[in-house]
Amino acid sequence: MNPQRTLVLPSKGSTGLLIDGQWIDPKDGGTLDIQNPSNRSTVATVGRSTAADVDRAVASAAEAFKSWRLLAARERGAFLTRLGNAVADNAEDIARLLAAETGNAIRTQSRGEVASTVEVLRYYGGVASEQKGETLPLGQGLFSYSTRDPLGVVAAIIPWNSPLVLGAVKIGMALATGNTLILKPAEDAPLAVIRVCELAAEILPPGVLNVVTGRGSDAGAALAQHPDVAKVSFTGSSEVGRGVLHAVADRIGHATLELGGKSPAIVFPDSNNEETAKNIVAAMRFARQGQSCTAGSRLFVHADIWDDFMPKVIAAVEELVIGDALDEATDMGAVINTTRYQEISDFVSEAEKQGAQFLTGGPSATLDDETPLRLEPTVIAGVDNNWRIAREEVFGPVLVAIPWQSEAEVTSWANDTHYGLAAYVFTQDLNTALRMAENVDAGWVQINRAGGQLPGMSYGGRKQSGIGAEYSIEGALESYTQRKSVTIAL
Repeated sequence: MNPQRTLVLPSKGSTGLLIDGQWIDPKDGGTLDIQNPSNRSTVATVGRSTAADVDRAVASAAEAFKSWRLLAARERGAFLTRLGNAVADNAEDIARLLAAETGNAIRTQSRGEVASTVEVLRYYGGVASEQKGETLPLGQGLFSYSTRDPLGVVAAIIPWNSPLVLGAVKIGMALATGNTLILKPAEDAPLAVIRVCELAAEILPPGVLNVVTGRGSDAGAALAQHPDVAKVSFTGSSEVGRGVLHAVADRIGHATLELGGKSPAIVFPDSNNEETAKNIVAAMRFARQGQSCTAGSRLFVHADIWDDFMPKVIAAVEELVIGDALDEATDMGAVINTTRYQEISDFVSEAEKQGAQFLTGGPSATLDDETPLRLEPTVIAGVDNNWRIAREEVFGPVLVAIPWQSEAEVTSWANDTHYGLAAYVFTQDLNTALRMAENVDAGWVQINRAGGQLPGMSYGGRKQSGIGAEYSIEGALESYTQRKSVTIAL
């Protein structure tokens, strides 16, 4: 497919602001240019919202909440199913737009993300009616029951690395449970989300879903601080997440945070094979340039198989084709912006000065104004678990590999981090697998698998990787509703 084929850009949503069912301009007329990291061209320009625009969006969502919450849950679910079907009908155009703005290759990443978006919306459409309370046997003459009530106006702030599926998760969870939503896409990659919201605006009642584009310091901060926003669901960096949580806590609001990770991938001697090596590459999210909070960026390989297994990993990494995200031949595209390019490069340069061994890849080239933002996938050895590159989230295509001797040792290293999001374990022994699943301190553990989340999974982090769980109906009920207890004397 020709990378130069015309993109189908948002039309009605070119302003970036959806309020009360209408696409409108920001009050101060501010704009943001959206860049294609694969070729550094400007893809589109959208509006830059401020606190005044957030106020309008919150007022619209609050008014719509009065009637939306009263709909039968199955009716709300039917709206989400219709939206999922509409996304499926426009899947290829949306995938191309997503690839252009994120740098995520269309064949390996962007089409799959659109397909996951459809699955998520259909999932929440289907399970919306499963919002059940309980009856309590308090004794003769008393009838007591509990209900699940929506919180009210929810703000969702999403990142640029997987904007579409994360937007769908928050749309699905908030709307299925009877809340109304204000969605703030990332300033670097809002276009595919806007295109989906254009479809949503033709399906949902006005005000149920609102969109404000803009910078996190403007629109995002205004949402987190707004007194009429009952809950904020934030996915992004731990640093920004702390600020969001502080703002919400100051007004006793609700918050769900899905933050960073430095996830371990642990290989036992009985998994010394090419399939595991390919799973390591997939777990590292190299095909997304390592830009994933679940990236298995700390690889622990048993010392007995190190010399035989690591060449398999390197061979799998070096098979990746790096290129334009819209080229069908490309496995791995470009990182999102120049800031991320430089921060990733600084991590690698620091490790080089510390004496790291580069098994493949290495320090990056200096950028100019036209260079595509592509980085080589890099695997580093000669590192211990105390180096900064082994402890901090690089959020780029950099894998640190460390040999281990005993299960107690590797478990200790895996848990020696302030993160606790994901973990990957590769072993053919069931007892070992279950023991590691119990002992590794992560919210999402995968055994002999390196894929992404599936609708229905409970997905959330521990420690500084976040608060709350998403992706499941249980997570929606826990995070997007509040209990009401009613007791009647008979």
